[in-house]
Amino acid sequence: MTPKEQEERQRVIAVARSWIGTKFHDNARLKGVGVDCAQLLAAVFAEAGVMTHIDTEHYDPQHFMHRDEERFLSYVLPRAFEIDEKDAKPADFVVYRIGRVFAHGAIVIDPGWPHILHAYKSEGFVTVGFGDVGELAPRPRRFFRPLEWER
Repeated sequence: MTPKEQEERQRVIAVARSWIGTKFHDNARLKGVGVDCAQLLAAVFAEAGVMTHIDTEHYDPQHFMHRDEERFLSYVLPRAFEIDEKDAKPADFVVYRIGRVFAHGAIVIDPGWPHILHAYKSEGFVTVGFGDVGELAPRPRRFFRPLEWER
């Protein structure tokens, strides 16, 4: 890992932690007020300077229950590459299948997988937890790293 990537990863984690406690709100992206999981990832990586602003357009909060369109992945794939779970490091991210498609995202935080930070509707706010227990444990998951970082 280059010194630049290491600095960027630390910045992503610091920015992500600054969102802790923000209430869950579909389609929102305002720190301290409201955010959903997709908007959280977009906001954190943009604020940390790792990705440019991502315009996700308005989406139905229940899209994952009624459609097969991989909307979440359509924003991820042009900006990140997939990695193996065993290679996930802090500031990489994980996307879970919810309903019919991959529709929930979380940031891997220190000390590493399975420690995550996410906005999860059933918890009601941005929080830290474990990505391999509870409701998320049985769900298929895929891990990603921003294109700017080493493969």
